[in-house]
Amino acid sequence: MTRKALPVAAFLAACCAGLPAGAAIAQAAPAAAPAASTPAASQWHAPRPGLLTGGQPAPGDWAALKAQGVAMVVNLRPDAEMAGRNEAAEVAAAGMAYVGIPVAGPEAIDADNARRLWSLLKASGGTAFVHCASGNRTGALLAIGAAHSGGMTPEAALAFGRAAGLGTLEPLVRERLGIAPAAPATMQP
Repeated sequence: MTRKALPVAAFLAACCAGLPAGAAIAQAAPAAAPAASTPAASQWHAPRPGLLTGGQPAPGDWAALKAQGVAMVVNLRPDAEMAGRNEAAEVAAAGMAYVGIPVAGPEAIDADNARRLWSLLKASGGTAFVHCASGNRTGALLAIGAAHSGGMTPEAALAFGRAAGLGTLEPLVRERLGIAPAAPATMQP
């Protein structure tokens, strides 16, 4: 089966019906992209084709992401974390679609937000970049979404989440996926 790419406006209309109140959406505007910075290669993860994840990009990183084929940016940070930055405008100026799904803390790492994110990615006609401050919330929601909507076993979904940036939220994700806590590390003699 081949996937048909949707125009940005149709894509956003199809995907945004289930977004939570307060979610921000901006359509890419035809404008000159700002000069690109050179981000560290380790800043972004590629857990699967068509998906990049990571921490908060600098304002000049959008052009580099666009050059890597990114068509849509999903920001999981709430406005209170953005220190007055208008990321929607930055992303639109670089020629990409923008969706904001505010995930304020561990209580928002839930099946509903994971399903919303997974639906956006599934409907995407191109490469998506999903980020939070560090990539930890991104990996957590992707792991839960992969288990609930992506047809992965809980263990495979956990590995997928790690590849996307999951770190300190792993115990929470294990709990939400019904996976036993990780065994504590033992010291070698």
